[in-house]
Amino acid sequence: MANVHPTAIVEDGAQIGLDVEIGPYCMVGASVVLGDRVKLHSHVVVAGNTTVGADCAIFPFASIGHAPQDLKFKGEASRLVVGARTKIREGVTMNPGTEGGGMLTSVGEDCLFMAGAHVGHDCEIGNHCILVNNATLAGHVNVDEFAIVGGLSAVHQFVRIGRHAMIGGMTGVESDVIPYGSVIGNRAYLSGLNIVGLKRRGFDRETIHSLRKAYRLVFAHEGTLAERVEEVAKDFADVGPVMEIISFLKAESTRSVCTPKYDSSAG
Repeated sequence: MANVHPTAIVEDGAQIGLDVEIGPYCMVGASVVLGDRVKLHSHVVVAGNTTVGADCAIFPFASIGHAPQDLKFKGEASRLVVGARTKIREGVTMNPGTEGGGMLTSVGEDCLFMAGAHVGHDCEIGNHCILVNNATLAGHVNVDEFAIVGGLSAVHQFVRIGRHAMIGGMTGVESDVIPYGSVIGNRAYLSGLNIVGLKRRGFDRETIHSLRKAYRLVFAHEGTLAERVEEVAKDFADVGPVMEIISFLKAESTRSVCTPKYDSSAG
């Protein structure tokens, strides 16, 4: 049975799971689904066609599921889906999708959105991702699993951020970030590989060595990027993480790719 504070408003039609806690002055819309053991601490608004997975926690003044900040949005019945065990801290905003982006904004499981973070319309965020305080994603951004977006960073629309990537604090990201890459700067440039993150997540020494070697080859000065990618694909065909980078670089994208600013052997 749900525990709903007397000052909270839960509209008719909302689907509330088992052992849900809805704190003081929260508002839950008619088309909202809250999974089992979701906790809305206080002053939380969950609106629209929003589904919040089991064991999520949403902290005060978060606004989840209100209409996207897109002038082309005409009230279409788009959705926002938040995966299980995700924590959404104070003042976070998340918008549903739009007709121009597939009608869905999706957030993975076991994510952390720190205070003031923003997830724009039609974003796709994988599992175990972290947006640090006031990190912002424009519309149509794709963030793969285990990526971290540093505090006060801003990510341009349609940018792809690969898995295990690290976006440094106060970084403006206009281009795609390769898996396992680390970027920093007013306009992001590739500063190397996310070695600290790889070690923390148990990547073995041999794999990290292969990633470093492949990184130096891909971003060397000789030849074109396309030629270097093909060469690395041949030399590291049996190294899964390297081939993830190669697949990422070969995939279609509307954005360019972040490259090193200085010494291409960094990382």
